[in-house]
Amino acid sequence: MPGAASHAGAKAERYIDNKRKDDVRTMNMVAAKAVADAVRTSLGPRGMDKMLTTANGEVIITNDGATILQKMDVTQPAAKMFVELSKSQDVVAGDGTTSVVVLAGALLRQSLNLLAKGVHPTVISEALHKASDKAVEVLTNMATPVKLSDKETLVRSATTSLGSKVVSQYSSLLAPIAVESVLSVIDPARPDRVDLRDIKMVKKLGGTIDDTELIDGLVFDQKASRSAGGPTRVENAKIGLIQFQISPPKTDIEQNVIVSDYTQMDRILKEERNYILSMIKKIRATGCNVLLIQKSILRDAVTDLSLHYLAKAKILVVKDVERDDIEFISKTLHCLPISNIDHFRGEKLGHADLVEEVHVGSGKIVKVTGIKDKGQTSSIVVRGSNQLVLDEAERSLHDAQCVVRCLVQKPFLIAGGGAPEIEVSRQLGSWAKTLLGMESYCIKAFAEAMEIIPYTLAENAGLNPIQIVTELRNRHANGEINTGINVRKGVVTNILDEKVVQPLLVSTSAISLAAECVRMILKIDDIVLVR
Repeated sequence: MPGAASHAGAKAERYIDNKRKDDVRTMNMVAAKAVADAVRTSLGPRGMDKMLTTANGEVIITNDGATILQKMDVTQPAAKMFVELSKSQDVVAGDGTTSVVVLAGALLRQSLNLLAKGVHPTVISEALHKASDKAVEVLTNMATPVKLSDKETLVRSATTSLGSKVVSQYSSLLAPIAVESVLSVIDPARPDRVDLRDIKMVKKLGGTIDDTELIDGLVFDQKASRSAGGPTRVENAKIGLIQFQISPPKTDIEQNVIVSDYTQMDRILKEERNYILSMIKKIRATGCNVLLIQKSILRDAVTDLSLHYLAKAKILVVKDVERDDIEFISKTLHCLPISNIDHFRGEKLGHADLVEEVHVGSGKIVKVTGIKDKGQTSSIVVRGSNQLVLDEAERSLHDAQCVVRCLVQKPFLIAGGGAPEIEVSRQLGSWAKTLLGMESYCIKAFAEAMEIIPYTLAENAGLNPIQIVTELRNRHANGEINTGINVRKGVVTNILDEKVVQPLLVSTSAISLAAECVRMILKIDDIVLVR
Protein backbone atom coordinates (compact mmCIF):
# COMPACT_ATOMS: atom_id res chain seq x y z
CA MET A 1 0.00 0.00 0.00
CA PRO A 2 2.77 2.51 0.72
CA GLY A 3 3.92 1.91 -2.85
CA ALA A 4 0.43 2.80 -4.13
CA ALA A 5 0.42 6.01 -2.06
CA SER A 6 3.80 7.09 -3.40
CA HIS A 7 2.58 6.27 -6.91
CA ALA A 8 -0.48 8.52 -6.42
CA GLY A 9 1.78 11.28 -5.05
CA ALA A 10 4.06 11.06 -8.10
CA LYS A 11 1.02 11.25 -10.35
CA ALA A 12 -0.19 14.43 -8.61
CA GLU A 13 3.32 15.92 -8.76
CA ARG A 14 3.70 15.41 -12.52
CA TYR A 15 1.98 17.87 -14.85
CA ILE A 16 0.92 16.76 -18.33
CA ASP A 17 -0.29 19.37 -20.83
CA ASN A 18 -2.94 18.64 -23.36
CA LYS A 19 -1.44 18.57 -26.86
CA ARG A 20 -2.74 21.92 -28.15
CA LYS A 21 -1.66 23.95 -25.13
CA ASP A 22 1.72 22.24 -25.15
CA ASP A 23 2.14 23.12 -28.84
CA VAL A 24 1.23 26.80 -28.30
CA ARG A 25 3.63 27.15 -25.38
CA THR A 26 6.46 25.40 -27.22
CA MET A 27 5.87 27.47 -30.37
CA ASN A 28 6.05 30.70 -28.35
CA MET A 29 9.24 29.64 -26.62
CA VAL A 30 10.97 28.44 -29.78
CA ALA A 31 10.10 31.71 -31.61
CA ALA A 32 11.36 33.88 -28.75
CA LYS A 33 14.51 31.75 -28.42
CA ALA A 34 15.24 32.26 -32.12
CA VAL A 35 15.25 36.04 -31.54
CA ALA A 36 17.67 35.60 -28.63
CA ASP A 37 19.99 33.43 -30.74
CA ALA A 38 20.00 36.06 -33.50
CA VAL A 39 21.58 38.70 -31.24
CA ARG A 40 23.68 36.32 -29.13
CA THR A 41 26.75 36.53 -31.38
CA SER A 42 26.93 40.32 -30.89
CA LEU A 43 27.47 40.12 -27.10
CA GLY A 44 30.72 41.40 -25.59
CA PRO A 45 33.86 43.22 -26.81
CA ARG A 46 34.61 40.49 -29.35
CA GLY A 47 31.00 40.20 -30.52
CA MET A 48 30.13 40.42 -34.21
CA ASP A 49 28.31 43.35 -35.82
CA LYS A 50 25.06 43.07 -37.73
CA MET A 51 24.34 44.77 -41.05
CA LEU A 52 20.68 45.74 -41.25
CA THR A 53 19.10 46.73 -44.56
CA THR A 54 15.70 48.38 -44.73
CA ALA A 55 13.16 48.15 -47.57
CA ASN A 56 14.19 51.58 -48.90
CA GLY A 57 17.86 50.55 -49.17
CA GLU A 58 19.10 52.20 -45.95
CA VAL A 59 21.98 50.30 -44.32
CA ILE A 60 22.77 50.24 -40.58
CA ILE A 61 25.85 48.57 -39.07
CA THR A 62 25.60 48.01 -35.30
CA ASN A 63 25.92 45.52 -32.47
CA ASP A 64 23.54 47.34 -30.13
CA GLY A 65 20.90 44.78 -29.15
CA ALA A 66 18.06 47.32 -28.90
CA THR A 67 18.76 48.72 -32.39
CA ILE A 68 19.04 45.26 -34.00
CA LEU A 69 15.75 44.04 -32.49
CA GLN A 70 13.94 47.30 -33.15
CA LYS A 71 14.76 47.09 -36.87
CA MET A 72 14.00 43.35 -37.12
CA ASP A 73 10.74 42.44 -38.82
CA VAL A 74 9.28 40.21 -36.09
CA THR A 75 5.68 38.98 -36.53
CA GLN A 76 5.30 36.19 -33.94
CA PRO A 77 3.61 37.68 -30.80
CA ALA A 78 5.90 36.00 -28.23
CA ALA A 79 9.02 36.98 -30.21
CA LYS A 80 7.72 40.57 -30.21
CA MET A 81 7.82 40.41 -26.41
CA PHE A 82 11.61 39.99 -26.66
CA VAL A 83 11.80 43.14 -28.79
CA GLU A 84 9.80 44.97 -26.11
CA LEU A 85 12.05 43.44 -23.42
CA SER A 86 15.10 44.95 -25.10
CA LYS A 87 13.32 48.33 -25.32
CA SER A 88 12.45 48.18 -21.61
CA GLN A 89 16.10 47.54 -20.71
CA ASP A 90 17.08 50.47 -22.97
CA VAL A 91 14.66 52.75 -21.09
CA VAL A 92 15.64 51.58 -17.58
CA ALA A 93 19.42 51.26 -17.96
CA GLY A 94 20.35 52.18 -21.56
CA ASP A 95 22.96 49.40 -21.68
CA GLY A 96 22.81 45.60 -21.43
CA THR A 97 20.16 45.36 -24.17
CA THR A 98 21.85 42.31 -25.73
CA SER A 99 22.55 40.64 -22.36
CA VAL A 100 18.90 40.84 -21.26
CA VAL A 101 17.68 39.06 -24.42
CA VAL A 102 20.43 36.39 -24.28
CA LEU A 103 19.62 35.76 -20.59
CA ALA A 104 15.88 35.50 -21.29
CA GLY A 105 16.62 33.04 -24.12
CA ALA A 106 18.66 30.85 -21.72
CA LEU A 107 15.83 30.94 -19.14
CA LEU A 108 13.37 29.83 -21.84
CA ARG A 109 15.64 26.94 -22.81
CA GLN A 110 15.75 25.75 -19.18
CA SER A 111 11.96 26.23 -18.85
CA LEU A 112 11.38 24.04 -21.91
CA ASN A 113 13.47 21.27 -20.34
CA LEU A 114 11.51 21.52 -17.08
CA LEU A 115 8.17 21.46 -18.93
CA ALA A 116 9.30 18.35 -20.82
CA LYS A 117 9.95 16.69 -17.44
CA GLY A 118 6.38 17.46 -16.38
CA VAL A 119 6.88 20.49 -14.10
CA HIS A 120 3.83 22.77 -14.00
CA PRO A 121 4.35 26.23 -15.65
CA THR A 122 3.04 28.02 -12.54
CA VAL A 123 5.63 26.25 -10.35
CA ILE A 124 8.41 27.30 -12.76
CA SER A 125 7.04 30.86 -12.83
CA GLU A 126 6.97 31.19 -9.02
CA ALA A 127 10.47 29.75 -8.72
CA LEU A 128 11.75 32.20 -11.37
CA HIS A 129 10.32 35.08 -9.35
CA LYS A 130 12.05 33.91 -6.15
CA ALA A 131 15.31 33.21 -7.96
CA SER A 132 15.40 36.65 -9.64
CA ASP A 133 14.83 38.36 -6.25
CA LYS A 134 17.64 36.30 -4.73
CA ALA A 135 19.93 37.08 -7.73
CA VAL A 136 19.34 40.84 -7.29
CA GLU A 137 20.17 40.46 -3.58
CA VAL A 138 23.44 38.62 -4.43
CA LEU A 139 24.44 41.34 -6.93
CA THR A 140 23.64 44.11 -4.44
CA ASN A 141 25.91 42.47 -1.85
CA MET A 142 28.73 42.29 -4.44
CA ALA A 143 28.45 45.97 -5.41
CA THR A 144 30.84 48.71 -4.32
CA PRO A 145 29.59 52.29 -3.81
CA VAL A 146 30.96 55.04 -6.06
CA LYS A 147 31.07 58.82 -5.64
CA LEU A 148 30.11 61.07 -8.55
CA SER A 149 33.18 63.20 -7.79
CA ASP A 150 35.35 60.17 -8.70
CA LYS A 151 35.46 60.86 -12.44
CA GLU A 152 38.09 58.21 -13.13
CA THR A 153 35.70 55.43 -12.02
CA LEU A 154 32.85 56.92 -14.07
CA VAL A 155 35.10 57.02 -17.15
CA ARG A 156 36.05 53.35 -16.53
CA SER A 157 32.40 52.25 -16.53
CA ALA A 158 31.70 54.29 -19.70
CA THR A 159 34.81 52.72 -21.33
CA THR A 160 33.50 49.22 -20.51
CA SER A 161 30.21 50.08 -22.23
CA LEU A 162 32.03 51.44 -25.30
CA GLY A 163 34.37 48.41 -25.38
CA SER A 164 31.77 46.25 -27.15
CA LYS A 165 30.86 48.84 -29.79
CA VAL A 166 32.05 49.35 -33.36
CA VAL A 167 33.83 52.54 -32.21
CA SER A 168 35.61 50.84 -29.27
CA GLN A 169 39.06 52.04 -30.41
CA TYR A 170 37.93 55.63 -29.70
CA SER A 171 36.68 54.86 -26.16
CA SER A 172 39.53 56.86 -24.56
CA LEU A 173 38.07 59.99 -26.25
CA LEU A 174 34.34 59.24 -26.13
CA ALA A 175 34.14 58.00 -22.50
CA PRO A 176 35.32 61.31 -20.89
CA ILE A 177 32.97 63.23 -23.25
CA ALA A 178 30.04 61.03 -22.12
CA VAL A 179 30.91 61.53 -18.42
CA GLU A 180 31.38 65.31 -18.70
CA SER A 181 28.17 65.78 -20.71
CA VAL A 182 26.05 63.86 -18.15
CA LEU A 183 27.62 65.53 -15.11
CA SER A 184 27.03 68.98 -16.65
CA VAL A 185 23.26 68.40 -16.95
CA ILE A 186 22.64 67.20 -13.37
CA ASP A 187 20.12 69.55 -11.75
CA PRO A 188 21.28 70.46 -8.20
CA ALA A 189 17.61 70.47 -7.12
CA ARG A 190 17.24 66.81 -8.21
CA PRO A 191 20.75 65.33 -7.97
CA ASP A 192 19.60 61.72 -8.57
CA ARG A 193 17.83 62.47 -11.85
CA VAL A 194 19.34 63.03 -15.30
CA ASP A 195 17.37 63.87 -18.44
CA LEU A 196 19.45 62.91 -21.49
CA ARG A 197 17.26 65.17 -23.64
CA ASP A 198 19.30 68.02 -22.14
CA ILE A 199 22.28 66.75 -24.16
CA LYS A 200 22.14 67.68 -27.83
CA MET A 201 24.19 65.73 -30.36
CA VAL A 202 24.90 67.33 -33.74
CA LYS A 203 26.23 64.90 -36.37
CA LYS A 204 28.56 66.34 -39.00
CA LEU A 205 30.01 64.36 -41.88
CA GLY A 206 33.76 64.75 -42.51
CA GLY A 207 36.86 64.17 -40.40
CA THR A 208 37.12 61.17 -38.06
CA ILE A 209 35.61 60.27 -34.69
CA ASP A 210 38.80 61.77 -33.16
CA ASP A 211 37.39 65.20 -34.08
CA THR A 212 34.28 64.70 -31.88
CA GLU A 213 34.12 67.42 -29.23
CA LEU A 214 32.04 68.57 -26.28
CA ILE A 215 30.97 72.21 -26.67
CA ASP A 216 30.45 74.42 -23.63
CA GLY A 217 27.60 76.32 -25.20
CA LEU A 218 25.15 75.74 -28.02
CA VAL A 219 25.52 74.41 -31.57
CA PHE A 220 23.18 74.82 -34.54
CA ASP A 221 23.30 72.38 -37.43
CA GLN A 222 22.25 75.19 -39.80
CA LYS A 223 24.58 77.81 -41.21
CA ALA A 224 23.93 81.52 -40.75
CA SER A 225 21.72 83.07 -43.45
CA ARG A 226 24.10 85.27 -45.43
CA SER A 227 22.20 85.65 -48.70
CA ALA A 228 22.13 89.41 -48.23
CA GLY A 229 25.69 89.74 -46.89
CA GLY A 230 24.73 89.59 -43.22
CA PRO A 231 27.27 89.12 -40.40
CA THR A 232 28.60 85.62 -39.58
CA ARG A 233 30.35 86.55 -36.33
CA VAL A 234 28.91 88.63 -33.49
CA GLU A 235 30.59 89.44 -30.19
CA ASN A 236 28.62 90.42 -27.05
CA ALA A 237 25.58 88.85 -28.64
CA LYS A 238 22.02 89.58 -27.57
CA ILE A 239 20.03 86.62 -28.84
CA GLY A 240 16.32 86.67 -29.67
CA LEU A 241 14.37 83.42 -30.20
CA ILE A 242 11.25 84.16 -32.25
CA GLN A 243 8.27 82.02 -33.25
CA PHE A 244 6.65 84.55 -35.60
CA GLN A 245 7.39 85.22 -39.28
CA ILE A 246 9.26 88.25 -40.62
CA SER A 247 7.42 88.21 -43.93
CA PRO A 248 4.33 89.88 -45.39
CA PRO A 249 1.09 88.55 -43.84
CA LYS A 250 -1.16 86.20 -45.79
CA THR A 251 -4.87 85.56 -45.54
CA ASP A 252 -5.89 82.48 -43.55
CA ILE A 253 -7.80 80.93 -46.42
CA GLU A 254 -6.89 80.58 -50.09
CA GLN A 255 -7.86 83.89 -51.69
CA ASN A 256 -6.76 85.80 -54.76
CA VAL A 257 -6.27 89.56 -54.81
CA ILE A 258 -6.69 90.94 -58.33
CA VAL A 259 -4.54 94.01 -59.02
CA SER A 260 -5.68 96.04 -62.01
CA ASP A 261 -2.97 98.72 -62.32
CA TYR A 262 0.67 99.41 -61.43
CA THR A 263 -0.05 102.02 -58.74
CA GLN A 264 -1.92 99.44 -56.68
CA MET A 265 0.92 96.97 -57.16
CA ASP A 266 3.43 99.59 -55.98
CA ARG A 267 1.25 100.27 -52.96
CA ILE A 268 1.22 96.55 -52.04
CA LEU A 269 5.02 96.31 -52.36
CA LYS A 270 5.48 99.54 -50.41
CA GLU A 271 3.18 98.31 -47.63
CA GLU A 272 5.09 94.99 -47.48
CA ARG A 273 8.37 96.89 -47.22
CA ASN A 274 7.07 99.17 -44.48
CA TYR A 275 5.55 96.23 -42.59
CA ILE A 276 8.88 94.34 -42.57
CA LEU A 277 10.89 97.50 -41.81
CA SER A 278 8.73 98.37 -38.80
CA MET A 279 9.24 94.85 -37.42
CA ILE A 280 13.01 95.00 -37.86
CA LYS A 281 13.19 98.46 -36.26
CA LYS A 282 11.37 97.11 -33.18
CA ILE A 283 13.82 94.17 -33.04
CA ARG A 284 16.82 96.46 -33.48
CA ALA A 285 15.56 98.88 -30.81
CA THR A 286 16.00 96.20 -28.10
CA GLY A 287 19.70 95.85 -29.01
CA CYS A 288 19.17 92.35 -30.43
CA ASN A 289 21.97 91.35 -32.86
CA VAL A 290 21.38 87.58 -33.25
CA LEU A 291 18.00 86.23 -34.34
CA LEU A 292 16.94 82.57 -34.17
CA ILE A 293 13.81 82.01 -36.28
CA GLN A 294 11.56 78.97 -35.87
CA LYS A 295 10.65 77.03 -39.01
CA SER A 296 7.16 77.93 -40.20
CA ILE A 297 4.64 75.76 -42.05
CA LEU A 298 2.07 78.49 -42.71
CA ARG A 299 4.24 80.80 -44.77
CA ASP A 300 7.89 81.68 -45.29
CA ALA A 301 9.48 82.53 -41.93
CA VAL A 302 11.76 85.04 -43.72
CA THR A 303 11.86 86.42 -47.25
CA ASP A 304 14.79 87.75 -49.27
CA LEU A 305 13.59 91.26 -48.51
CA SER A 306 13.51 90.72 -44.74
CA LEU A 307 16.94 89.04 -44.86
CA HIS A 308 18.26 92.08 -46.74
CA TYR A 309 16.97 94.49 -44.07
CA LEU A 310 18.22 92.26 -41.24
CA ALA A 311 21.69 92.20 -42.86
CA LYS A 312 21.63 96.01 -43.10
CA ALA A 313 20.75 96.14 -39.40
CA LYS A 314 23.85 93.94 -38.75
CA ILE A 315 21.76 91.11 -37.25
CA LEU A 316 23.02 87.53 -37.61
CA VAL A 317 20.15 85.23 -38.61
CA VAL A 318 19.77 81.47 -38.05
CA LYS A 319 16.55 80.34 -39.70
CA ASP A 320 14.64 77.02 -39.83
CA VAL A 321 15.08 76.23 -36.13
CA GLU A 322 13.00 73.10 -35.43
CA ARG A 323 10.00 73.42 -33.10
CA ASP A 324 11.32 70.47 -31.01
CA ASP A 325 14.56 72.38 -30.29
CA ILE A 326 12.87 75.53 -28.97
CA GLU A 327 12.64 74.30 -25.36
CA PHE A 328 16.30 73.15 -25.36
CA ILE A 329 17.51 76.47 -26.84
CA SER A 330 15.52 78.64 -24.44
CA LYS A 331 16.77 76.56 -21.48
CA THR A 332 20.41 76.81 -22.63
CA LEU A 333 20.41 80.52 -23.52
CA HIS A 334 18.22 81.49 -20.57
CA CYS A 335 15.90 83.38 -22.91
CA LEU A 336 12.18 83.24 -23.65
CA PRO A 337 10.65 82.29 -27.02
CA ILE A 338 8.77 85.30 -28.43
CA SER A 339 5.58 84.58 -30.36
CA ASN A 340 4.58 88.12 -31.31
CA ILE A 341 6.52 91.22 -32.40
CA ASP A 342 4.64 93.32 -29.81
CA HIS A 343 6.16 91.19 -27.04
CA PHE A 344 9.74 91.64 -28.29
CA ARG A 345 11.53 93.21 -25.31
CA GLY A 346 15.13 93.33 -24.07
CA GLU A 347 14.52 91.24 -20.93
CA LYS A 348 13.46 88.24 -23.08
CA LEU A 349 16.83 88.06 -24.87
CA GLY A 350 19.68 85.68 -24.11
CA HIS A 351 23.29 86.92 -23.77
CA ALA A 352 26.52 85.31 -25.00
CA ASP A 353 30.14 86.42 -25.54
CA LEU A 354 30.40 85.08 -29.08
CA VAL A 355 28.19 83.72 -31.85
CA GLU A 356 30.05 82.62 -34.98
CA GLU A 357 29.74 80.44 -38.04
CA VAL A 358 32.40 77.70 -38.15
CA HIS A 359 33.49 75.37 -40.97
CA VAL A 360 33.08 71.72 -39.92
CA GLY A 361 33.90 69.06 -42.48
CA SER A 362 31.96 69.65 -45.65
CA GLY A 363 29.40 71.97 -43.98
CA LYS A 364 29.08 74.79 -41.49
CA ILE A 365 27.64 75.13 -38.01
CA VAL A 366 26.80 78.11 -35.82
CA LYS A 367 28.49 78.01 -32.42
CA VAL A 368 27.32 80.03 -29.38
CA THR A 369 29.91 80.25 -26.57
CA GLY A 370 30.29 82.18 -23.32
CA ILE A 371 26.56 82.08 -22.54
CA LYS A 372 25.52 84.16 -19.50
CA ASP A 373 23.42 82.21 -16.92
CA LYS A 374 23.67 79.07 -19.06
CA GLY A 375 21.11 76.37 -18.31
CA GLN A 376 21.98 72.77 -17.31
CA THR A 377 22.55 71.53 -20.87
CA SER A 378 25.45 70.44 -23.07
CA SER A 379 26.11 69.99 -26.79
CA ILE A 380 28.32 67.46 -28.59
CA VAL A 381 29.51 67.67 -32.20
CA VAL A 382 29.93 64.09 -33.44
CA ARG A 383 32.21 63.64 -36.46
CA GLY A 384 32.73 60.65 -38.72
CA SER A 385 33.98 59.70 -42.16
CA ASN A 386 30.64 58.30 -43.33
CA GLN A 387 26.99 58.21 -42.27
CA LEU A 388 27.16 54.61 -40.93
CA VAL A 389 30.05 55.44 -38.58
CA LEU A 390 28.34 58.68 -37.51
CA ASP A 391 25.10 56.91 -36.58
CA GLU A 392 26.92 54.17 -34.68
CA ALA A 393 29.09 56.74 -32.84
CA GLU A 394 25.93 58.56 -31.75
CA ARG A 395 24.30 55.32 -30.52
CA SER A 396 27.49 54.30 -28.67
CA LEU A 397 27.81 57.72 -27.01
CA HIS A 398 24.17 57.51 -25.95
CA ASP A 399 24.78 54.07 -24.36
CA ALA A 400 27.84 55.41 -22.50
CA GLN A 401 25.78 58.37 -21.25
CA CYS A 402 23.09 55.94 -20.06
CA VAL A 403 25.73 54.04 -18.07
CA VAL A 404 26.80 57.26 -16.32
CA ARG A 405 23.10 58.09 -15.76
CA CYS A 406 22.67 54.66 -14.07
CA LEU A 407 25.50 55.56 -11.67
CA VAL A 408 23.84 58.90 -10.90
CA GLN A 409 20.54 57.15 -10.10
CA LYS A 410 22.11 54.21 -8.19
CA PRO A 411 25.80 54.89 -7.38
CA PHE A 412 27.01 51.29 -7.17
CA LEU A 413 29.46 49.41 -9.40
CA ILE A 414 30.03 45.70 -9.95
CA ALA A 415 32.69 43.81 -11.89
CA GLY A 416 32.08 43.00 -15.58
CA GLY A 417 33.39 40.13 -17.70
CA GLY A 418 30.79 37.56 -16.59
CA ALA A 419 31.94 37.67 -12.92
CA PRO A 420 28.57 38.66 -11.36
CA GLU A 421 26.65 36.08 -13.40
CA ILE A 422 28.94 33.21 -12.31
CA GLU A 423 28.71 34.35 -8.68
CA VAL A 424 24.89 34.51 -8.88
CA SER A 425 24.86 31.05 -10.50
CA ARG A 426 27.07 29.63 -7.72
CA GLN A 427 25.05 31.14 -4.85
CA LEU A 428 21.70 30.15 -6.38
CA GLY A 429 23.02 26.59 -6.87
CA SER A 430 23.97 26.45 -3.16
CA TRP A 431 20.59 27.89 -2.18
CA ALA A 432 18.73 25.36 -4.35
CA LYS A 433 20.31 22.51 -2.33
CA THR A 434 18.63 23.81 0.83
CA LEU A 435 15.15 23.76 -0.78
CA LEU A 436 12.77 20.86 -1.35
CA GLY A 437 10.63 19.58 -4.20
CA MET A 438 10.15 21.11 -7.64
CA GLU A 439 11.23 24.57 -6.48
CA SER A 440 14.75 23.27 -5.92
CA TYR A 441 14.91 21.91 -9.50
CA CYS A 442 13.61 25.19 -10.98
CA ILE A 443 16.07 27.39 -9.08
CA LYS A 444 18.93 25.06 -10.06
CA ALA A 445 17.85 25.52 -13.68
CA PHE A 446 17.84 29.34 -13.21
CA ALA A 447 21.39 29.09 -11.80
CA GLU A 448 22.53 27.14 -14.87
CA ALA A 449 20.90 29.70 -17.19
CA MET A 450 22.97 32.51 -15.63
CA GLU A 451 26.13 30.88 -17.02
CA ILE A 452 25.03 31.78 -20.57
CA ILE A 453 26.62 35.27 -20.28
CA PRO A 454 30.23 34.15 -19.51
CA TYR A 455 29.77 31.17 -21.87
CA THR A 456 28.76 33.48 -24.74
CA LEU A 457 31.51 36.03 -23.93
CA ALA A 458 34.11 33.26 -24.18
CA GLU A 459 32.52 31.74 -27.30
CA ASN A 460 32.42 35.10 -29.14
CA ALA A 461 36.06 35.76 -28.23
CA GLY A 462 37.12 32.46 -29.83
CA LEU A 463 38.05 30.85 -26.49
CA ASN A 464 37.04 27.40 -25.23
CA PRO A 465 33.79 28.23 -23.38
CA ILE A 466 33.55 25.01 -21.36
CA GLN A 467 37.13 25.33 -20.09
CA ILE A 468 36.71 29.03 -19.25
CA VAL A 469 33.36 28.60 -17.43
CA THR A 470 34.72 25.61 -15.46
CA GLU A 471 37.77 27.63 -14.38
CA LEU A 472 35.51 30.54 -13.40
CA ARG A 473 33.36 28.21 -11.27
CA ASN A 474 36.45 26.90 -9.45
CA ARG A 475 37.85 30.38 -8.78
CA HIS A 476 34.47 31.63 -7.48
CA ALA A 477 34.08 28.52 -5.28
CA ASN A 478 37.42 29.51 -3.72
CA GLY A 479 36.01 32.92 -2.81
CA GLU A 480 37.41 35.02 -5.70
CA ILE A 481 34.06 36.73 -6.44
CA ASN A 482 35.47 39.36 -8.83
CA THR A 483 37.11 36.85 -11.18
CA GLY A 484 35.86 37.21 -14.77
CA ILE A 485 36.91 36.72 -18.37
CA ASN A 486 39.51 39.12 -19.72
CA VAL A 487 38.37 38.86 -23.33
CA ARG A 488 41.24 40.91 -24.77
CA LYS A 489 43.95 38.68 -23.25
CA GLY A 490 41.86 35.48 -23.42
CA VAL A 491 42.42 34.53 -19.75
CA VAL A 492 40.49 34.42 -16.47
CA THR A 493 41.66 37.21 -14.12
CA ASN A 494 40.45 39.52 -11.36
CA ILE A 495 38.37 41.76 -13.56
CA LEU A 496 38.49 44.78 -11.21
CA ASP A 497 42.27 44.94 -11.73
CA GLU A 498 41.58 45.19 -15.47
CA LYS A 499 39.26 48.16 -14.75
CA VAL A 500 36.25 46.40 -16.34
CA VAL A 501 33.27 47.65 -14.32
CA GLN A 502 29.57 48.20 -14.94
CA PRO A 503 26.72 49.83 -13.00
CA LEU A 504 24.73 47.63 -10.63
CA LEU A 505 21.47 48.89 -12.18
CA VAL A 506 22.34 47.41 -15.61
CA SER A 507 22.69 43.86 -14.22
CA THR A 508 19.82 43.96 -11.71
CA SER A 509 17.33 45.35 -14.24
CA ALA A 510 18.49 42.79 -16.86
CA ILE A 511 17.81 39.86 -14.49
CA SER A 512 14.47 41.24 -13.22
CA LEU A 513 13.17 42.11 -16.70
CA ALA A 514 14.31 38.82 -18.27
CA ALA A 515 12.66 36.78 -15.50
CA GLU A 516 9.45 38.83 -15.78
CA CYS A 517 9.28 38.35 -19.57
CA VAL A 518 9.91 34.58 -19.37
CA ARG A 519 7.25 34.23 -16.65
CA MET A 520 4.75 35.96 -18.90
CA ILE A 521 5.56 33.68 -21.88
CA LEU A 522 5.29 30.61 -19.60
CA LYS A 523 1.79 31.57 -18.49
CA ILE A 524 0.46 31.77 -22.09
CA ASP A 525 -1.20 28.49 -23.10
CA ASP A 526 -3.31 29.65 -26.05
CA ILE A 527 -3.34 32.24 -28.83
CA VAL A 528 -6.82 33.47 -29.74
CA LEU A 529 -7.41 35.41 -32.94
CA VAL A 530 -10.02 38.15 -32.51
CA ARG A 531 -11.87 40.18 -35.08
